[in-house]
Amino acid sequence: MKSIIAASLLVAATSAVAQPATAPARPVWTVDTLPKPAPLTAETNKQPNPYRTEFGHLKLPPGRVMGSTSAVAVDSRGHIWVAERCGANNCANSPIDPIMEFDAEGNFIRAFGGGLTVFPHGFFIDKADNIWLTDARAMPGKGATVLKFSPEGKLLLTLGKPGVQGKGTDVFTEPNAVIVARNGDIFVSDGHEADRGVARIMKFDRNGKFLMQWGQPGKGQGDLEVPHALAMDSKGRLYVGDRWNNRVQIYTQKGKLLNSWTQFGRPSGLFIDQNDILYSADSESRRPVGYGYNPGWQRGIRIGSIKDGKVTAFIPDTEPEPDRFATSNAEGIWVDRNGIIYGAQVKERTVARHIPQK
Repeated sequence: MKSIIAASLLVAATSAVAQPATAPARPVWTVDTLPKPAPLTAETNKQPNPYRTEFGHLKLPPGRVMGSTSAVAVDSRGHIWVAERCGANNCANSPIDPIMEFDAEGNFIRAFGGGLTVFPHGFFIDKADNIWLTDARAMPGKGATVLKFSPEGKLLLTLGKPGVQGKGTDVFTEPNAVIVARNGDIFVSDGHEADRGVARIMKFDRNGKFLMQWGQPGKGQGDLEVPHALAMDSKGRLYVGDRWNNRVQIYTQKGKLLNSWTQFGRPSGLFIDQNDILYSADSESRRPVGYGYNPGWQRGIRIGSIKDGKVTAFIPDTEPEPDRFATSNAEGIWVDRNGIIYGAQVKERTVARHIPQK
């Protein structure tokens, strides 16, 4: 009898932390419960677009179709990496390898990672060309982790406990993004759904030892809600795409708030290049009261120097009816050494290239 009771308790405990691969139901929000929209200026949505957009650069292997993707990155060789959701919008029960490598011309090279993920989400490539991937959902035995792979596909490090979600320092709820500092310290943003009680930045050393965390759910300065994206400038300051609050928050690596910017839209993806130019992908701004509420802001990619915080270029979303959809256009974003912007698009299930026009 004792063994039966123990087994029952174990099953109950497991079901409490191992959640299904589908996203939880969203509450009904009102103007009073939603964050305030970002303030508009005379220049909002009107900056020039000095880019030409193209699709179809990546050549998938025979029989392969692109699923939803919010993860794209470029390595030191100019190779393009994409983590897509197994031809659909999740990899929960799929054997497909979600992480794909292409050469600079878009030719397919390899894929790996099959069976290890539920919902590939955030991407980063470190200075040794290792591939870092966040898995933002969980099911029994996998998900809610940050995975580090060698360029050849060997799993080198796992942060979190596969299939286990929580608020402790050794687990994640919904890890959104990961970035590695010059000294090897690892930063992870956690909390993908608003009003779920988790919105934090977690810091680990190069070996995955927990160092510290900061952030709490809320709308005030320094608070976070859906910290969806991470970027780091040349001075090591950490930029957090505080998406639900329609702003970018700037911190030291010890969690001190330095600034808060609303001029870069509702940030789903962030990237800072070698010249300290910030690229912010807004894939969600909408006029209707509810999810994505940020009226007056057009979706697209906003670009500007972090030196003055001024947006100087804007690549508008081409979706003609964005208010009909929770997302459109680029969510994940990366910029290569030639200034070409790669945008990973969830709804359209593709990766776009935005090429500078000289």
